[in-house]
Amino acid sequence: MSKYTTGDMAKLCNVSVRTVQFYDTKGILHPSELTEGGRRLYTNSDLTQLQLICTLKTIGLSLDSIKGILGSDSSTKVLSLLLDEHVKQLDNEIAQRQNQLAAIAAIKENLRDKATIPVNSIVGIERVMKNNKMVRKRLRKLIVVAGILSIPTYTLLALWIFGNLPWWPFMLYFVGMIPVGILLAYIHFKDAAFICAECNATFKPPFGMVLRTSGTPKARWLTCTACGHAGYCVETYVGDETL
Repeated sequence: MSKYTTGDMAKLCNVSVRTVQFYDTKGILHPSELTEGGRRLYTNSDLTQLQLICTLKTIGLSLDSIKGILGSDSSTKVLSLLLDEHVKQLDNEIAQRQNQLAAIAAIKENLRDKATIPVNSIVGIERVMKNNKMVRKRLRKLIVVAGILSIPTYTLLALWIFGNLPWWPFMLYFVGMIPVGILLAYIHFKDAAFICAECNATFKPPFGMVLRTSGTPKARWLTCTACGHAGYCVETYVGDETL
């Protein structure tokens, strides 16, 4: 059986030694063995686990979410759904780019021949660009709002810690930010549905249920409205589609 040191693991997965050590302290990746001198030793199974953790971080999961999912009873199903959704997203992006390239090639060909440009080619490009622009615009709005809200937050926090500001303006501000946070969450989740890892049903839970649960935009701990299973469910985008 192969044994790997912390440095070996870091090199094979293209991360720092401190990252591997941090995952141990976070309880995500424990070494299979400790030498008498206290050196961590890992096996092939540990290496596979670290590669999986790196992949999940690449698709946007936090360490807490990864730890929760890996420790859940349905971890294999949840991980499979997460990767399926990521593949679907990449396939959609590839298809959009291919449609754009085909439309642009058709327009260039017609320009060379001085022929009339097909309307469907222009409409196709416009539709793809509009969809991409809407997604980017939505993300930019959320980022800008979050950035603006952070300015008074950190200002009040600094005044409270280092100045003579009483605690009650700070608390009033945060109470006032609760409706804003709820609104931002609603904007994010209004076009989202979730896939149950137990029955594979796609469901749209009540907003109140989503708001009360923990997780990330990729996966949340929910109760499936189809089968009643409680566990991590994988987020998927539905837009204007009807479930």
